[in-house]
Amino acid sequence: MNTPQLADEDVQRQFRLDGRVAFLSGATGHLGRLMADALAGAGAHVVLNARGGDKLDALCTELRSRGRKVSAACFDVTDEAAVLKNIALIRERHGRLDIIVNNASNGRAGTIESTTLADFEQAYRVNVMAAFQMIQAAVPLLRESAKSTAGSSVVNIASMYGSASPNPSIYGTSGANNPPSYGAAKAALIQLTRYAACHLACEGIRVNCISPGPFPAAVYLEKDPGFHDRLKEKVPMRRTGEPRELQGPLLFLASDASSYVTGVDLAVDGGWTAW
Repeated sequence: MNTPQLADEDVQRQFRLDGRVAFLSGATGHLGRLMADALAGAGAHVVLNARGGDKLDALCTELRSRGRKVSAACFDVTDEAAVLKNIALIRERHGRLDIIVNNASNGRAGTIESTTLADFEQAYRVNVMAAFQMIQAAVPLLRESAKSTAGSSVVNIASMYGSASPNPSIYGTSGANNPPSYGAAKAALIQLTRYAACHLACEGIRVNCISPGPFPAAVYLEKDPGFHDRLKEKVPMRRTGEPRELQGPLLFLASDASSYVTGVDLAVDGGWTAW
């Protein structure tokens, strides 16, 4: 049996996104900025979304100064009318949409006692309902783009807490106590990923998920000096993640390199959920 041979450049080319258009929500956040750089650095034109216009403009300026192709789309992803309007603008301005990264997320820290029903509603609106609205609105564009590539790609950003419970003893006085609403919403996003993957696969649209592990923002580490050490003790690799370490997994799922991968929840957590 003959084994097909690939040149090194052919393998590397699978990770390129030249000529493609990507949409990234939550672009100005702790992890979103590095995701934006990864997608644009691989050759895509990235439509960057956030609610804060000043931060969004600053990020666009920074990326353009380094030769990246980006544009800003300042709107709230929980606003259905705004989602439909901006998908229509992407069609008008770019004529295609190949990649969606649903990264927007927000919410406040909390416990069972302090979390409210309003917190649950907001967590589901941002993490689950907004992702669904974006996928639903973009299906016609994703379907068309899939005809000229190895497939369009949706990447939902979930969390290790969609699969495992936070250990309350870790958080101390950091102020980062993970509320029950967050993990419940991320678990729902993982299931939405599986559902969409199965129902859109026949149209060449792949839907996958990344579940980041501990990528703590500096503000929480400053509040409680022992917080970082307690996090690292829980990780088999004995360290927390750097935001840049999400770039490779994202490019894999967004590009043709994962052309036979759909419905996957890829844990990028240093082994946290493998214990």
